[in-house]
Amino acid sequence: MTTDPVRVGVLSLHNSKETKAICNAVEDLGHEPVWLREENAAISVEDGDVSVEPDVDVIANRLLLSNTDQPAELLGLAATFERIRPMLNEPNAVLASIHKFATAATLADWNIRVPDALLALSNDRLNEDRERFGEVGVYKTAIGTHGGGTWKVDLTERVNPKVGNRQAFLQQLIDRDDEKHRDLRVYIVGDEIVGSMYRYAPEGDWRTNVALGGAVEDATDDMPDEAADTALYAAEVMDLDYAGVDLVEGYDGWYVLEVNPTAGFKGLFEATGTSPAPHIAKLAIETVDGEVDDDDVERIAGTLDDSRPSCAPKPKTRPSEQPVIGYIEEVVATGTSGSVQAFAKSDTGATRTSIDTQLAAEIGAGPIKSMTRVKSGSVKGGKARPVVDLVIGIGGNQHTVTASVEDRGHMEYPLLLGRDILTDYRVNVRKRADTDETERGESGEILEEE
Repeated sequence: MTTDPVRVGVLSLHNSKETKAICNAVEDLGHEPVWLREENAAISVEDGDVSVEPDVDVIANRLLLSNTDQPAELLGLAATFERIRPMLNEPNAVLASIHKFATAATLADWNIRVPDALLALSNDRLNEDRERFGEVGVYKTAIGTHGGGTWKVDLTERVNPKVGNRQAFLQQLIDRDDEKHRDLRVYIVGDEIVGSMYRYAPEGDWRTNVALGGAVEDATDDMPDEAADTALYAAEVMDLDYAGVDLVEGYDGWYVLEVNPTAGFKGLFEATGTSPAPHIAKLAIETVDGEVDDDDVERIAGTLDDSRPSCAPKPKTRPSEQPVIGYIEEVVATGTSGSVQAFAKSDTGATRTSIDTQLAAEIGAGPIKSMTRVKSGSVKGGKARPVVDLVIGIGGNQHTVTASVEDRGHMEYPLLLGRDILTDYRVNVRKRADTDETERGESGEILEEE
């Protein structure tokens, strides 16, 4: 053991609450956090010597690979750092974990119970065997996050082996019909369970993700031993230093659904009052023989401190790098049974994207997960519309959104892009994919040229 402060690098190019909490926990434990991100990180090879800037002793990998268009780039970055310094959640383990089918195949090979599943590269092969899952099954993109890219589908209809540019697969639906749909999230750091919670699906949905409005309940002290043992074994098999393991109970026992290497803390802290951040900080510090007081860990775990850490690099002032989207844009809309190229109108006055009823049926957008009330200037109080999961491709980018379905047959464009997509772009009202003219948004708002 060394009494010198350990410099813990947290490799994270985003501004998540979890990253901030880990950095703050390292400092609260008397050591030095270093946030490794775009503004300050570099790796140098000079005369055969390799160095990291800023210098760190150990790295906690918090790269989010599941919601990026270029996961290979980030994996290569993490692998480079891992060659030079000890790393928690090494890249190879993270790669296998973010790919949901790779996770299922790995766990099954180690005799861990997982739902039956089928991944096929051809349309015919996937559909010729879909009936073995029953009339209703789960359809997932192999990589996804926050419940995006996950559908409960009618398997009397055909499905595609891909959603946009992401591979998809079929999975058995594990459900206990006599109980409200729930699953169990177990958060593991090292070889210990930090906390666990039951997650309940919100009204009108079957997915339990907190990001989608799922309710949570502390399960730390009363979860079954079988579930706890299975979760610990799954994290060990996937070779992760910290992970959120998701399980669901069937009539014949517990099944592992996913092993998440970058699981969020918000829901767990809400349910249990325990933050995993100091436990992750402790594991990183002790990996390089640093000293940590366990009483301090327990004390800090009682607060989720996600304030801006003192080690946060000062962001550089520079022009926005957001891509430009036109007022009328050609996009690819994808559902579970097909894709269609169509023109879409950008409307910054609309909260969510919407799709024409006929087009939604054509591509298999759905099933309907809930109803939403949409405000309209012509209808007092708004009107209710069904909402469905939809994948929109713009250029090389894929966006999984919850879109409203409406009859747009009397409108010129079957798709309207709302702020759920436009927040990632700058809107140029002079740019159109169909003509060179400009016009007003459907909400009546004149779109601002930026």
